[in-house]
Amino acid sequence: MTIIYLDGETLSTNEISLVAVGAKVEIASNSIIKINSARDVIDRILESGQTVYGINTGFGSLVSESISESDLSQLQLNLIRSHACAVGQKMSKPETRAMMCVRANSLIKGNSGIHLNVIKQIIDYLNHDVIPIVPRIGSLGASGDLAPLSHMALSLIGEGDVWTENEDVPTDTILKEKGLIPVKLGAKDGLSLINGTSQMCAFIAESQIALSNILPMADLISCVTIDARECSIKPMDKRVHEVRPHSGQKLVAKRITELLKGSEILQYHSNCSKVQDAYSFRCIPQVHGAVYEKYKILEKTIQIEINSATDNPLVFPDSSLSLKEQVVSQGNFHGEILGLTADNMSHALFELGCISERRIDQVVDPVRSDLPAYLATNSGLESGMMIVHYTAAALLAEMHGHAMPKSAFSTTTSGGQEDYVSMGSTAAWNLLETTKKLSKLLACELIISLEALEYNDLKSSKYVESLKKLVRKVCPRLSGDRSLSKEIEIVAKGIFEGRWLARINAECGDIIR
Repeated sequence: MTIIYLDGETLSTNEISLVAVGAKVEIASNSIIKINSARDVIDRILESGQTVYGINTGFGSLVSESISESDLSQLQLNLIRSHACAVGQKMSKPETRAMMCVRANSLIKGNSGIHLNVIKQIIDYLNHDVIPIVPRIGSLGASGDLAPLSHMALSLIGEGDVWTENEDVPTDTILKEKGLIPVKLGAKDGLSLINGTSQMCAFIAESQIALSNILPMADLISCVTIDARECSIKPMDKRVHEVRPHSGQKLVAKRITELLKGSEILQYHSNCSKVQDAYSFRCIPQVHGAVYEKYKILEKTIQIEINSATDNPLVFPDSSLSLKEQVVSQGNFHGEILGLTADNMSHALFELGCISERRIDQVVDPVRSDLPAYLATNSGLESGMMIVHYTAAALLAEMHGHAMPKSAFSTTTSGGQEDYVSMGSTAAWNLLETTKKLSKLLACELIISLEALEYNDLKSSKYVESLKKLVRKVCPRLSGDRSLSKEIEIVAKGIFEGRWLARINAECGDIIR
C-alpha cells in the first residue's frame, strides 16, 4: 500500500497523482509541532482580546467588523456555507482528491494557525475515500480558490454531497457508514481551509504530469512523420544547435537523432536529391524545444506552489515578537504566477499543435508525399485519412481559443477590497483542456503517419517500430474505410497517460529527458 507523507515541504506532483487515484496520506510526524505552535499563537490572541483580521473579524470588505468570541465558531460555519456557491460541471474525483492533498500539505507547512484535528479530517476523508462534490466554476484565483474549496470544507463539517460509485450522496449519510464525524471548527479554521491556491494546483499538477509524457511522445511522433515523408535529419546536426544553444532546442535535436538511429528508411534516402524539407520538419528542434522550455518553467513553478503557504493571514511563531507581529496579512493566496504560467504553457501547446497539424498536411497531400491521396487504399471510392486531418484541424481551432490568455482579465470584487484578481483557476483549467486536446491532435498525426509508413517496405528505428507495434494493437492498418473515432481516443489516452512511453522506454531504453 502506497502512503504519501505530507510535510509541507517535499510533496511532488508525482505524489499528488498517486493520491489522486487512491494512495493513502499521513501527516509527517515532524510537522505536528509546527502546526500546533502556529495554533497556539491564534489561541493566545483570542485570550488577549486583541482584534486581528481573519481571527475575530469579518472577511473581505467586512474586515472592520469585529466578531465576539461567542460567535467565532458560527462565523466559520457562515463563511463556508456562504462561499460554497460554485457552479458548473463537477470536478472529477481524482481532481478533487488532488486538490484536497495540496490543501492539506499547505496547511501542514505550519503557517496557518489551523487546528490539527481539522487537517486530520482532510486526511481521514482521503484515506476513507470520502470525496466531496465540488463544482468547478467559482474561483477568481484570489483570495485563492474560495468557492471550490468551500465545497470541500462544507463536506468536512458534514454538509454537502460526496462521491459514491453510482450517485452523489449527502455527506452525513456516508460519514455514518464510515464511522466518521463532522469536524468542529474554531476561530480561523474555516478561513484556512478555503483561502489557498489548491484548485489551481490540482489542475496544473495534472497537466504537468501529462506533459512530462506527452512532450517526449510528441518528439517520437514527429520521428514517425519524418520517416513517413522520408525527410532528412541533417537539421538535427549537433553543430547547428551549438551555435544557437537554447537548452530545449539542443535537447530535442539530440532526442530526435537518438530516436531515429538505425532507421533503414533514413539510411536509404540519406543521399537523395531533395535539398531541404518544409519548416514543419526542419524546424522541429526550434519549435518543440521552445515548448519544452516553457514546460520546464511550469514544472518549477508548480513544484514551489504545492509546497507553499497560501493562506491569509499567515502565522510566524516567534516569542521575541508581540502576538500581533506574529500574524501577517499579505497576498500569498494570489494566483498570478500560476495564471501567467498556465497561460504561457497553453499558448506553447497550441504552437506544438500547429506544427503537428502542418506535418499531417504534408503526409496526406499526394502532390508532396508521393503517396495515395489521404492514404486511402482505393482513392476516390474511399476517403482514407481525409477526415482524421479534419479532426486534427478542428482540435487546433479549439486549442486556438484556449491559447487566448485567461489571466489577462481581472474584475473588482468584495466592495473594492479585492480589486485585482488573477483568474488563475480559469487559466489552470484551460491548460488542462489544452493538454487533453493536444494529446488527441498528436494521436491524429501518429495514426496518419503510421499508415503512411505502411507504404514503405523498409524498417524505421527501434523506437518507431516499438510505438507502431503498440498502436497496431488498437488501431490496425486500413483495409478500407472505417470509423476511426474510438481509435483516436484510445491512442490519445495512451499518449496522455504515459503508458506507451513507459512501455517504449522499457523495451528500447529511456528516451532522453
